[in-house]
This record gives sequence, C-alpha cells and structure tokens, in this order.
Amino acid sequence: MAKKPPLEVRGRTAVITGAAAGMGAEIARQLAARGARIALVDRNAEGLAAVAATLDGDGHTTHVVDLTDDDAVAALAAEVEASHSHVGMLITCAGSSMLGDIDQLTMAEMRWLMDVNLWGTVNITKALLPALRKEPAAHITHLVSIYGLAAPAGRIPYAMSKFAVRGFTEALRHELERTTVTVGAVYPAGVKTGIILHGRYAAAIDPAVAQRAAAAQAAMYHTDPADAAARIVEATVHRRPRTMVGREARLVDVLARLAPTRYWVAMRRPLRDAIDTTTPVRRGQPQ
Repeated sequence: MAKKPPLEVRGRTAVITGAAAGMGAEIARQLAARGARIALVDRNAEGLAAVAATLDGDGHTTHVVDLTDDDAVAALAAEVEASHSHVGMLITCAGSSMLGDIDQLTMAEMRWLMDVNLWGTVNITKALLPALRKEPAAHITHLVSIYGLAAPAGRIPYAMSKFAVRGFTEALRHELERTTVTVGAVYPAGVKTGIILHGRYAAAIDPAVAQRAAAAQAAMYHTDPADAAARIVEATVHRRPRTMVGREARLVDVLARLAPTRYWVAMRRPLRDAIDTTTPVRRGQPQ
C-alpha cells in the first residue's frame, strides 16, 4: 500500500489523553507550537488548566473525563466535535502502572489497570472515530510501552494491558487501511515521567518495598519527555504505524523477535531490583 502523505497540522485539532502532565503535556505543547488546536483530556482539572496556560495559540479546550466511564466519554466526543471543526489527530497517553506479583495482586487490582490502560484507550478511540473519519486525513497514535514488546516478571497486569493495546492498535490499523484514518503504535522505553512513581501497587505489598521497587525502575529511565514527545509528534504527523522511542525499546524489540521464549534471561538482571516486591526494607536501607 502506498505511503500516506504527512498530516496538515496547522488549524487541525489534536485530542490528547493523559494531557495534564508528562508526555501528554509535552506533546500538547509541541503540537500547539506547530499551529494545532489542542483538546486536552485528563482526570486532573488543575493539571489541565496549568498545561493549557502554557500552550501557544488559541482555541484550545480542556476536558475533565474518566476514560473508563462510557457515558462521560460519549459526552466528551460530542463536546470535542462541538468545539473543534477539524479533528485530525488522537494521541492516547493516559495510563497507569501496577506493581506486584501474581500472589500479591487481587483480581480487582488487575481489572482496574486493564480498565484504565486498555478500555480507556478503546473507549476514546471508538468515540472519536466518527469525527476522525470526517477529515480528508487523520491519524490515531496509541502509546503502548516497551512492555508491550516483552513481558517482565512483577508487571503482569501492566504487560497484559499493553499487549492488549498493541493488539487493538494493530487490528484497528488493518480495519481502517482503506479509509482516510491511519493508526500507529509507539513503544516508549525509559522516559523520565512520574508514571511509575505515581502509579499503584498491590495492597499486599509493604509501601516501603513498593517505593524501593518503583525508585529502582525510575532510575533506569533516561529519555527526556521533550525528546520522547518530539518522536511521538513526528510519528503522528508522518502517520507511522510503528515507532520505537529510546535505545532500550529498539534493543528489546530485536531481542523479543530473536529469542521469543528466552528474552527474559537477558532482561532479568537489569530489572532485578525493580521487580523485587517481597524483600523487606531493612532499617537504614535506601528506599
């Protein structure tokens, strides 16, 4: 199939979920600087207002929505269409994390993360698809994760949700291949946002142990959010189907393909401290 031409950004609207902080906020700033109008979506009203105040241009809107609420998402889609005449981009950054192994996690905890990471993504995509289809060219970008390429121990619900988002993205891309809407997945690794530090952990885990594991994971993050956002913006504008962000993502992508049943041998040691949610924190031990 012929390569699609890049999107026209100026004067077009980008809907960005998870826009109150982190990569979502930085993506919003970079697209606004290119002349896009931004519909900022998040549960954090104060964060949305703060980000909106930093955007170049005008015509931007904020929408406080729980993406797991079907009625609220349907209302959001109507609000966006009423406020913006040309919805040409949807970038889904909303998500959370969950620490804990299978013995520590409850079914309710795992279902909660799937609701946020998977069903929130599906919900907003399905709701906005009619508006995107009205445009002569539009693109959907779903942020997946390096853990949608390879599944580590200690991250079962997160990996499940991200593999599911990957499957949804690829199947949707194939369904829409003869339409004006293209679909792409972005696989970030090691971006210095607060998702792991502000994410949830199983209630069965000692909070000090969870904090130590989260800090160990965060210490492995090296990519600046602005650099990651630039890659995501380019992937969206150029309508790329698959984009790796960070050297680790490229390495894990190759590793998982070359050794699909053995990649954990190489990943286990670097992730040792980040997946340890059982060893007690000793008095005086750094957390």
